Amino acid sequence: MSPHRRPLPADPRVRALVAQASHRGALSRRSFLAGALGTAGVGALLAACGTGAPSAVPAPAEDLSSSKKLVRWANWTQYLDQDEEGTSYPSLEAFEAQSGLSATYAEDIDDNDTFYGKISGQLKNGQDIGYDVVTLTDWMAARLIRLGYAQKLHKSRMPNAENILPGLEHVDFDYGRTHSLTWQSGFAGLAWDKEKVPRGLHSLEDLWDPDLAGRVEVLSEMRDTIGLIMLSQGVDPSSNWSDDDFYDALELLKRKIESGHIRQVRGNAYTQDLASGDAIAVIGWSGDITSLNYEADGRFEFAIPEAGGTLWSDNMLVPVGSPYLRNAEELMNYYYDPEVAAQVAAWVNYITPVEGAQEAMVAIDPELAEDPMIFPTPEILSNVSVFRTLTPDQEARYNGEFLTVIGA
Repeated sequence: MSPHRRPLPADPRVRALVAQASHRGALSRRSFLAGALGTAGVGALLAACGTGAPSAVPAPAEDLSSSKKLVRWANWTQYLDQDEEGTSYPSLEAFEAQSGLSATYAEDIDDNDTFYGKISGQLKNGQDIGYDVVTLTDWMAARLIRLGYAQKLHKSRMPNAENILPGLEHVDFDYGRTHSLTWQSGFAGLAWDKEKVPRGLHSLEDLWDPDLAGRVEVLSEMRDTIGLIMLSQGVDPSSNWSDDDFYDALELLKRKIESGHIRQVRGNAYTQDLASGDAIAVIGWSGDITSLNYEADGRFEFAIPEAGGTLWSDNMLVPVGSPYLRNAEELMNYYYDPEVAAQVAAWVNYITPVEGAQEAMVAIDPELAEDPMIFPTPEILSNVSVFRTLTPDQEARYNGEFLTVIGA
């Protein structure tokens, strides 16, 4: 999620949302794609997606941090504070000055599946993918950890990691945060151009208004798009929903795509279409819309639908083939300083995972310190759900069928 593309304060409701346990479901009770994924198809998809158990877990690369002061980071677009010209990253430059490390930064992630497709072969072989930190959404972070593609972190070298919000420390895919740290969190909901959709959007049914046909876009993140559709159909995506619940949502999405009501299914690039006017109503991410409004004079609005929105997190991990583990840990530790976390949150406008950042934000921008999209209220948290963790076979099957429907 930028940033997506994806938890938060030490609120018991958040802990309950974030710590959803895995549920194993039965095989599909309907041939939704007319046999497109039979027994052989599912097996092939498991191999292609890398969601099953690997034949051999690659060994972590030798750490060469002491001999080369370098750290390389892949992130989503517009997901780190920039200067006024948009040509540099002040917090990253400050890190370089403080640490003596040279940091390279690339906005190379637009979609979890697409990025994973680029690096999965190298990860499987334990090779260096060219990045020492990658920032991936919960479910993809879970995949890398499960397959042995993420290196174990040394918390003794990362004292600031203790600042993680309690509700994020013991997630089901990485209990105790031994292999990851949350980067930012956010909401998926509805967004629209206020001039072109003056009545606003209050529910997903509003998004399907015939007047908006051909000007609507939804996210290529299955858990957000399907999650919002499920909620509109009375199904909590954090619950133990059934195959039928999933396929009911997918079938609706399929109809809206085939009818042309949805013009495109997009990753982060949906923001470009909003800015150009090609899209006027979307399923989008909270922080993206705030960032767009800085450049568009408040032209857009974001809202969590009445039926509820989804809550996600993106996480920093060190790929198995990275030769600069200690340098990567130093970068992560730096961004868990509350003052640095507040500096980032003031620019990206997503939910910061760092305790103390709200207090630090008061000195930067007191108004942002009260922004519920960065520091959510209990009322907002009560109306969002974390898409439940899927088993490897569920992930392969559901995600494969979703990708087929969206034409990916």
